[in-house]
Amino acid sequence: MRRMTAIALALALAAAMVPFAARAQTCPGNPQALGTERVLAVDAGSTPQVGRKHFPDTLPLARKELVLTFDDGPWPGTTSKVLDALKHECVRATFFLLGRNAKAQPALARRALAEGHSIGHHTFAHPLLDRMSLAKAEAEIDRGIAADEIALYGKPHDGPTTPFFRFPGFAANRALLERLRQRGLVVFGADVWASDWDPMSPEQELSLILARIERAGRGIVLFHDTKAQTARMLPAFLRELKRRGYRIVHVVPAASRGILN
Repeated sequence: MRRMTAIALALALAAAMVPFAARAQTCPGNPQALGTERVLAVDAGSTPQVGRKHFPDTLPLARKELVLTFDDGPWPGTTSKVLDALKHECVRATFFLLGRNAKAQPALARRALAEGHSIGHHTFAHPLLDRMSLAKAEAEIDRGIAADEIALYGKPHDGPTTPFFRFPGFAANRALLERLRQRGLVVFGADVWASDWDPMSPEQELSLILARIERAGRGIVLFHDTKAQTARMLPAFLRELKRRGYRIVHVVPAASRGILN
C-alpha cells in the first residue's frame, strides 16, 4: 500500500510539472531561448536562510542550475531593459524591490509581476539594518513591504504576498534573522554575485560573472537591475548560459507552487 501511494504521488508531481516543462521548451519568437527549466517551491520552515556567501546552506540545486535575482529596483531606464532580456529568453527571475522605488515606479513593479517573476522585498530605503534597533529595523522592513504591496496590488496585505526578503548590504544579525524566521520570511543571500556595484564595462561584467559561475557550478546569482552595465550585459549573459548548458530555476513560495500563467 505504501509503495502504491509513493508511486501515485510521484506520478502526480511529474504530471504537475509537465505543463511548465513544455513551456520551457517553447519560447514565442525565440526557439533557441534559454527558457526556465523548473519551478522550485521555497518554504521558510525548511529553508529560512539561503545563500552560501552568508549562510551554511543554499537552495537544493543540481549542478549547472541557477536562480537569477535582481536587487534595488524598479528603476527607470534599466529595469525595463532587464525585463525585456528575460522575456526574450523566457527566463523567470526574482526581484527584490526597494519600497521607495516601487512607490515611484509602480508600473515597472507590476510589469515584473505580470511577466511571471517572483517579487521579494529589500526594505524601503536600503539602510543597514544591523546598525538599528530591532524595532526600527522591523519597521523599515514593514514599510518596504507595504510600499511594494501597494505598488503591486493597490493595497497592503496582512503580510507579504511573496515572503522573500534580502537584507541591504547583507547586514543582518542573529536577532533580526530569528525575527524573520518567526514571521515565516525566507532570507535570501547569494552564492555568486556580479559585483555590479563597481564601475565596469558590460564586457568586463560578463567575463567576471561567468568565471564566478563556472567556479561555483550552481547557485543563487545576484545582480542589480538599477545598473546600466548589467542591463546591457544581460542578453549576452543569457545566451552564453544557454551555450554552456546552464539551466534556470524559478523560485516561488511553497504555497504558490504552480501559479505560473
